[in-house]
Amino acid sequence: MAYYPPEVIQRAKQMDLLTYLRNYEPEELVHFSRETYTTRTHDSLKISNGMWYWFSQSIGGKSALEYLIKVRDYSFLQAVETIVGNVITTPPKIYKTNKKTVPDRLYLPDKAPNNDRVKAYLISRGIDESIIQECIDNDLIYQQNKSNNVVFLGYDKDKKVRYAMCRGTNESRYMQEVTGSHKAFSFKLESIEESDTLHLFESAIDLLSYATLLKLNDKEWYNTHLLSLAGVYKAPPRIEDVKVPLALNYYLNQHAEIKKIYLHLDNDYTGRSMTLALKTVLQDQYEVIDSPVPNGKDVNDFLCEKLGIKNKKINERER
Repeated sequence: MAYYPPEVIQRAKQMDLLTYLRNYEPEELVHFSRETYTTRTHDSLKISNGMWYWFSQSIGGKSALEYLIKVRDYSFLQAVETIVGNVITTPPKIYKTNKKTVPDRLYLPDKAPNNDRVKAYLISRGIDESIIQECIDNDLIYQQNKSNNVVFLGYDKDKKVRYAMCRGTNESRYMQEVTGSHKAFSFKLESIEESDTLHLFESAIDLLSYATLLKLNDKEWYNTHLLSLAGVYKAPPRIEDVKVPLALNYYLNQHAEIKKIYLHLDNDYTGRSMTLALKTVLQDQYEVIDSPVPNGKDVNDFLCEKLGIKNKKINERER
C-alpha cells in the first residue's frame, strides 16, 4: 500500500475542483455562466467561487479530493494517488479566479423582539395577514433587529437554512442577500399536499402576493408549489446559452412529481425574455405556461391595484 507523507496529503486536499478539471480533465469541464461551471457527466453539479455543489444529490465541497471521493466513488487513497500522480507528471497551471468566495456558513441577522414592522410593511403591500403570520410561525420570515428589515429564509431538503434575503420596510429600496446565501435554496412555499404544479416568481413579495390572490379567490394557496427565483437575469441571445436558474434546477430535482410550470415573471424586458427562454428550454420535459399579470409590472402591482392600494414602489426592482 502506497504511503504519502502528511504534507503531500495536505497539498492534495488544497487543490480546488476547478483547477483540477482545467488541468487534468478539461473535456469534463463545461462553462455554465460567468464564473460558474458544471461537468459534462453531471449537469446539476455546479462549480463556483472555489466551491462545488451537486444539486441532484445534495452534496458538495471545496476540493478536488472531496469530488473524487463523493462523486467518483474513489477511496481516499485512490483520490490522493490520482491528484498526486497528475501533479508529479504535469504541475498544475494556477488560474486567476475571483477572490470573492462563498463563506462556509450563512450569517443570519439577529432577530428583533417582535415582527410588528414586518407585518405592517407586508400588509401595506397588500399581502394577507394570515399568510404573513403563517410564514412567521414556520420560520420563513422574521424582522431583523434594529434595522427592522424583513428577512426571507430559504431551506434545503434537510430543513437547514441556506438562503436569506433582507429588504427594507421603510421608504428605502434596500435589498441584500445575506452573506453565505445560496440562490439554489431561495424563498418558497411548498405544497402541503401532493401537487404536480409549480408557480415561479422573481421575488418573495410576488410569491406572497400570488398566495394572497389565490386566497381572495377562495382557493387553497397552501396546496400548490410556489417558488421565488431570487431575481432573474436578461436571457442570452442564443437559446443554447440559456441556463435554468439554480433555484428552479434544485427544486425540480427535489420534486420529481412536478409536470406543469407556470411562469409569473415581470412585465418588463428582462422578465419577458427570461419567460421565453425558460419556455424553450423546459418544454421538452414540462408543460410550461406563460402567466403574467394582466396589469402592472409584477404580481404585487396587480394585487395592490385589485385592493385599491397605492403602490409607492411600483418601479422597484424585486428579487
